[in-house]
Amino acid sequence: MQDFWVFGYGSLMWRPGFPYVKRLSAHLYGMHRSLCIYSTVHRGTPQKPGLVLGLDRGGSCRGIAYQVALENIEETISYLRAREQVTKVYHEVTRPIRIHDKIDRVVPALIYIVDRNHAQYAGRLSPEAQVDFVRQGIGISGKNPEYVHSSVEHLKEMGVRDRPLEKLNSLVKSKTDIGEKDCG
Repeated sequence: MQDFWVFGYGSLMWRPGFPYVKRLSAHLYGMHRSLCIYSTVHRGTPQKPGLVLGLDRGGSCRGIAYQVALENIEETISYLRAREQVTKVYHEVTRPIRIHDKIDRVVPALIYIVDRNHAQYAGRLSPEAQVDFVRQGIGISGKNPEYVHSSVEHLKEMGVRDRPLEKLNSLVKSKTDIGEKDCG
């Protein structure tokens, strides 16, 4: 059996939750990172959804590739399905990614991409709508603003600039600061 890889582009970058052998920078081509999923469990509720990242069609995405030991593959897949497929908003697929190691190479990786036909697919929302959803979102994995902030910070650590996500993070923070001042 060949190497088993998992590609992370959102919270899997900083909180994989499964054991791995290697953690490397990687590129996925043909998909881009987008805040395009209404979160009704992890970062929101059905009554007050938040927004989380998904992989959507077009472009490319830099993320993290995790190599999983052969003896941990089944456990890792079960864990990821329980975490990522709570509402079935993602398609679980295997796609080629380019990992950046001593020698760049292409390997197959397990990836979760957004199902555009799912009710939780938000598509492209205005920045104002994104701010509203992010500010209200609180789910079992925490507050939505923290998720956006962590995404921005971990991307920066990787040397990746996601200007729309950075701008959203700033807008959410400034509106939160204003809201806190208004309350007290």
